[in-house]
Amino acid sequence: MADGTIIKSVKNIIAGDPERRYIIVSAPGKRYSGDAKVTDLLYACHRTLLEDGVCRRGFGPVRARFVSIIKELNIDFDIASVLDETERRIDEEKSEDFTASRGEYLCARVAAEVFGAKFIDSADVIFFKQDGRLDGEKTYKAVAEACSACELAVFPGFYGRGADGKVKTFSRGGSDISGAIVARAVQASLYENWTDVSGFLACDPRIVDSPKPIKKLSYKELRELSYMGANVLHSDSIFPVRKANIPIRIKNTFRPQDEGTSILPSSRYMPDGSTVTGIAGKKNFTVIFIEKSLMNSEIGFIAKVLGVLARENISVEHIPSGIDTMSLVIASEQLTEPKLQKIIDGIREAVSPDTVRIIENIALIATVGQGMSSSVGTSARLFNAIAAANINIKMIDQGSSEMNIIVGVKNEDYEKCIKAIYSEFFLSPTNKK
Repeated sequence: MADGTIIKSVKNIIAGDPERRYIIVSAPGKRYSGDAKVTDLLYACHRTLLEDGVCRRGFGPVRARFVSIIKELNIDFDIASVLDETERRIDEEKSEDFTASRGEYLCARVAAEVFGAKFIDSADVIFFKQDGRLDGEKTYKAVAEACSACELAVFPGFYGRGADGKVKTFSRGGSDISGAIVARAVQASLYENWTDVSGFLACDPRIVDSPKPIKKLSYKELRELSYMGANVLHSDSIFPVRKANIPIRIKNTFRPQDEGTSILPSSRYMPDGSTVTGIAGKKNFTVIFIEKSLMNSEIGFIAKVLGVLARENISVEHIPSGIDTMSLVIASEQLTEPKLQKIIDGIREAVSPDTVRIIENIALIATVGQGMSSSVGTSARLFNAIAAANINIKMIDQGSSEMNIIVGVKNEDYEKCIKAIYSEFFLSPTNKK
């Protein structure tokens, strides 16, 4: 929804299937390399509000963007009044969440006008509990009631209303979650997520040229790949639709003729015989390696260690362990130098380990596939491929479902490792490079 031309294309996509009745929009994104996303402009707008007391200086670029969109659409819509009211509300609310949400709000107001649809403000139908979690019972009922009286409706994504009555946003990319919530509420037969790519690929195309498209995924595979960095779809968006067994289809707004990727519930997912479905990963993790003799017989050892991290508000990605060893894998961005030292001191005080060692600049790579659990020799193929690429594995973690194997390697080996794994599982022996 970056500009008027794309909004017109979306109108044609909606008109192409009368079953497409409920549309959830994101804020306008980048129109070209170097352009700014409207949500980023709005976060900057909030900063100017705190500095100046009013948002006018920061809201200017947002205003110009929507005026430009209306001009491109050539429609009779009083965007100036809507923008004036939005600017006034931002000044009144003085809330980062409210300010950030206005990109979706404004885009939905425009889209509803273009599509000839009813505008439904998500703040009136999506509700959060006091602890910040979605109030599903209240939300699904409100969305269903709002939709029951209209044939075509547009919702702003990304936000709802908190328990305090104020606008509250999801994390970035949260419009995917909004779409899943609406799909669940209306008991949709399909949740289509239209984006700027033609579905999932077997790995990052910036690392491997033209990786294999993934035509279908299970919910579980999606969760694993999204969590590990395959950012086509917000990883939390599957939860509302999974309980209702609603399939998801990823489609490309710019190439609507492409098949895309279907994400299916277990009851409808039939593996195609492939061992590995996809590979994803992230850089910049720190491993805290703890060693203590007879660790396994010390009751409460792990709880004491995790208690140290909880006091510092640190989340842990993985906890590979042995009889006398335990590793804590943590995103490095959480660990400032003073905080890391405080954690080490806390662990030493809590459990008196023999050794505490820090390993930095680690990348995690997940090889994911439901076919892995039934394929003999998958681990051997994976580790042989990595060894053949002369890469030293720093960490190994395999889930109990046997649907993924995560390896930790040096940051500098990240791209080489993904290429080696992809070559092993997706290229025929004669085509390996």
